Amino acid sequence: MKLEICNLSGYKIYPSRGRTFISSDSKTYRFLSSKTESLFHQRKNARQLAWTPIYRRLQRKGVSEEVAKKRTRRNLKFNRAVVGASLETINARRNEKAEIRAAAIAKAKAQRKDEASKRKARAAAKAN
Repeated sequence: MKLEICNLSGYKIYPSRGRTFISSDSKTYRFLSSKTESLFHQRKNARQLAWTPIYRRLQRKGVSEEVAKKRTRRNLKFNRAVVGASLETINARRNEKAEIRAAAIAKAKAQRKDEASKRKARAAAKAN
């Protein structure tokens, strides 16, 4: 049993019920009753007809229970260990003084510079 849906009201049309209108551009419109067909031809908007389900949905009529306001979830912040560094190491680095950190950075830079100069020296020795 195939149920059609009324083009104006949105109600179900059971077999052997309703009317069909075919416009000049070959579009098929199905109507539940002569009332809905008449309103369609008068170019009435189903959203403004108080008895249609579309109107009731738009105006939020007949909603059985009021939905409580959705609670938004707060993002919880927590620290995780990163690969290669434990949480204790990360916290120790964060809490150390700026001078100590600056000294450590300067030391690391100097070490990289030395390694780079050694690589250049090796490359020059290979080239000769």
